[in-house]
Amino acid sequence: MSTGKLWGIGLGPGDPELVTVKAARLIAAADVVAFHSAKHGRSISRAIAEPYLRAGQIEEHLVYPVTVETTDHPGGYQGAIDEFYEQAAARLATHLAAGRTVALLAAGDPLFYSSYMHMHRRLADRFDAEIVPGITSVSAASAALGTPLVEGEQVLTVLPGTMPVEELTERLRETDAAAIMKLGRTFPGVRRALADSGRLTDAYYVERASSTRQRVLAAADVDEADVPYFSITLVPGPAPTTPIPARGAAGAAAIPADSGPGADHAPHVATEAGSAELLGEVVVVGLGPGDADWTTPQVSAALAEATDLVGYTTYIDRVPERAGQRRHASDNKVESERAAMALDLAKRGARVAVVSSGDPGVFAMAAAVLEVSAEPQFANVPVRVLPGLTAANAVASRVGAPLGHDYAMISLSDRLKPWDVVAQRLSAVAAADMAIAIYNPASSQRRWQVGAMRDVLLEHRPPHTPVVLGRDVGGPTESVRVITLGELDPDEVDMRTLLIIGSSTTTMFDTPEGTRVFTSRRYGSVPSR
Repeated sequence: MSTGKLWGIGLGPGDPELVTVKAARLIAAADVVAFHSAKHGRSISRAIAEPYLRAGQIEEHLVYPVTVETTDHPGGYQGAIDEFYEQAAARLATHLAAGRTVALLAAGDPLFYSSYMHMHRRLADRFDAEIVPGITSVSAASAALGTPLVEGEQVLTVLPGTMPVEELTERLRETDAAAIMKLGRTFPGVRRALADSGRLTDAYYVERASSTRQRVLAAADVDEADVPYFSITLVPGPAPTTPIPARGAAGAAAIPADSGPGADHAPHVATEAGSAELLGEVVVVGLGPGDADWTTPQVSAALAEATDLVGYTTYIDRVPERAGQRRHASDNKVESERAAMALDLAKRGARVAVVSSGDPGVFAMAAAVLEVSAEPQFANVPVRVLPGLTAANAVASRVGAPLGHDYAMISLSDRLKPWDVVAQRLSAVAAADMAIAIYNPASSQRRWQVGAMRDVLLEHRPPHTPVVLGRDVGGPTESVRVITLGELDPDEVDMRTLLIIGSSTTTMFDTPEGTRVFTSRRYGSVPSR
């Protein structure tokens, strides 16, 4: 068997539309897509590449054991990192040896301050390896400034912010133009070096260049406590002759280069100390299951007042477009990143509506937004949650009242919790004789869980237990059927289906209008009080 090929894929600085045509083609064609992240699990590289992935690809998530924190590894920080790279290379080598093509994703360019080079050193001597260059953050940040970085015979020096302050100061004195990377917690030292070298007044700060969360500030005005790793400081060689666009959020008005911190600008524009002139808010809303008539007036009003909409593309598309309203759509697997974007926009003054289907507090975005909002950087951002009609109640209404007594809601997805936990909860609720509403039962890549659920439930419920299958309720392809637990066929269930499993007091009966189902509130002959 011939071995596979390793592709080092440069993804550019953040905007998925800045991925090259070649990179997009190779990502889609790869057998295996590999990407790095810290322990939190949110991979910027994967989020950039998301539009180009296809169903059925193997994903290798390479999680750093340590980033900036301490470690008890016997070899210290470097020992832990070296061991991780060896183990990661071995994982990729297994695929390559089996003849699979591996696309290893790298934000920016694979050989420009990138983790890809560590894999290349360990694999390129054994396997065919090729690198697809990407647009670097230096280029993206320069474009965000809208002014030349260097011209004529000027020299550009690229510097890591991790350098000792004294050396950084000396190099800044000697160069015409500079790009300082790897900021984050190093920014106080970087700003001191800029001041000591006499370059601070000419320096600009660009955060998350090319993304919807891009910010541009004078380096002197940045809040040192609010600088992410994915930011860069630029010192252009030529003096700017056009306005520098300072953006607190995508689309904010440009600020002339000589504008002071107290100038009167749009509400998204960051000012001195890196805060926003007007603090916005985040409102997490539920659209209901599908029918526009099920969206509450309160939610409709919040959507109309929002300057920005954030959400999964399918749900964003359900909201009518409004002039001047910005729409930030993304894949359904990046909840934490979506929440952080919404909070960051609000921090800069935007009124943000985070859009969910159904009710935002039921397996949706409310929990994700609240979790991220607990971070200190978002302490002052107001967050409200507006309820919506959830899918379980919508499906139940179509057949009567199958949730008329105690019931539980359980998601079958094991993407965020292990299947053992799902199975344990199914068994416990079934043993407690409660009706169950099953969310997220299956997807195109997750098919076996419905059958496994049925087997767990049959240990506690008889085969004639009523089951309601509601698909796309409130939508154009709505279908609702009532069957029994013993008849449940997993092939008839997909991600748009919600299941309601009855209890011992759930009854179904036929009427001229169809099968009706209810779960009695009475046990035995005497009603509970």
